[in-house]
Amino acid sequence: MKHLFQLVRPLNLIIIGFTMYSTRIFLYLYELQFNASIFQKSGEELDFFLMVFSTLLIAAAGNMINDYFDVRADRVNKPEKLIITKHVKRRVAILNHWILNLIAFSIAVYLSVRNNSFWYVFIHLLSINALWFYSLYFKRRPFSGNLIVASLTALVPILCGVHFYVHHQLPPIENITFSNNLNYWIYHLTSKGNFIWILAIFAFLSNISREIIKDIQDKSGDVLLNAKTIPILYGTRKSKWLAAIFLMLSPIFFTTLFFGKYSSQFPLSTNVGIFLPVILAFIVDLIALVILYKARTRKKLKQSDFLIKISMLLGLILPFYWLLFI
Repeated sequence: MKHLFQLVRPLNLIIIGFTMYSTRIFLYLYELQFNASIFQKSGEELDFFLMVFSTLLIAAAGNMINDYFDVRADRVNKPEKLIITKHVKRRVAILNHWILNLIAFSIAVYLSVRNNSFWYVFIHLLSINALWFYSLYFKRRPFSGNLIVASLTALVPILCGVHFYVHHQLPPIENITFSNNLNYWIYHLTSKGNFIWILAIFAFLSNISREIIKDIQDKSGDVLLNAKTIPILYGTRKSKWLAAIFLMLSPIFFTTLFFGKYSSQFPLSTNVGIFLPVILAFIVDLIALVILYKARTRKKLKQSDFLIKISMLLGLILPFYWLLFI
């Protein structure tokens, strides 16, 4: 049981859950376009918890299947952390993977039926399949694997926005089809859920940088799988430059949009204190960038990867920080 628990990477699951509840708090406090009454709506809190829980189950199952297909590479890249075949049998891992996905999808079906919305089933089914095909095939292809993981990470806050618009009483539209319903929701999310998109793009840029750095770390093992990752195709030096570009874009984008949108809501004298986590995230990303530039060993690459995680956490604690600060 201990090794199964390690296999799902509980720290990553905590970060995902933290992200979703952080987004919930921010929407409640600052996105005035949302109707605050939805937070008192009967069953909304339970629905949100179930959505978070099902998302964590899918992420846990994705971590399992990723390690399931990576056994050969992990024997070279990180033999000290090898769990499947060493502590957990392959059939046990794949069985638990399907059980977790089945529970998560069942919750999504329940939420979709209860709220008369196809979105829960659509996003959950998309995520389950994307993680399977990523682990099976796309992880060993250039760019596509990195884009899939970064996009799924960005989808987490977007799912929160979808949930609140499902519970929000939007005006009805005539002749509802999948196409115009999709366009309708996209319009409302893009026109009102500004924070959602800021956080989603920040998560996308940060994670695509992390994924490239991880590919550099795993280059030796990936060669055994005949993988065609960015470092294998273009070399470590060019890969580091590409990761650095995304890493630079991430804090620049995040701080510029955040200050641009929300600084006017607070007195100038309190702006530094109000945005302290964002400022710290920017500084940490710069440190990660310097370490990445100088990195010549796997240890240094891990340090850069770790600092990017810290930067993301600093951005995510902003709603909780504001809750205490203001």
